[in-house]
Amino acid sequence: MTSEPTPAPSQAPDAAAPTSASLPFEPHGVTWTPVSPRLASARLTSIALVLGPVVLLLVGLALATKAVWLWIPAGVVALLALWGALLVPRQVRAMAYAERDDDLLIRRGIMFRSLVVVPYGRMQYVDVSAGPFARRFRIASVQLHTASPVTSASIDGLPPAEAARLRDRLASRGEARLAGL
Repeated sequence: MTSEPTPAPSQAPDAAAPTSASLPFEPHGVTWTPVSPRLASARLTSIALVLGPVVLLLVGLALATKAVWLWIPAGVVALLALWGALLVPRQVRAMAYAERDDDLLIRRGIMFRSLVVVPYGRMQYVDVSAGPFARRFRIASVQLHTASPVTSASIDGLPPAEAARLRDRLASRGEARLAGL
């Protein structure tokens, strides 16, 4: 009868260690900076502004025409709004960025995760934008442009002061790395 050896204390699994599934998305030694929670408020408001009137219109039509079948699309749209209301705060909590010595990391996603690594030497320019809706919620977006047209490196939901600081820091780091090439 053979028994399995017990792991030595140094081989024991660490409860705080990331799982193998999250390793590509949690680089060692990285401190993540989350985006502003006001981004969730902005996205929830846009869901309410778009889907709210649709639900009200469908409910009004169902009541006015007494057509029972009109309650089905009203319910479907209301369920979509509820799904968005539950999903958006989790999505925003999953969004973060980290500045390292040689590159910028941007992560997002819950089910479909994404980790974008942008080397400072590849950055051509950095945009900061905020439309009227974003300004109302006091948030801005930082868009990184590289030589590759398919690079999708943007950070949404930053406070304007942080967006300006990040823009200046990324531009100076990119310029220094580009000059060193």
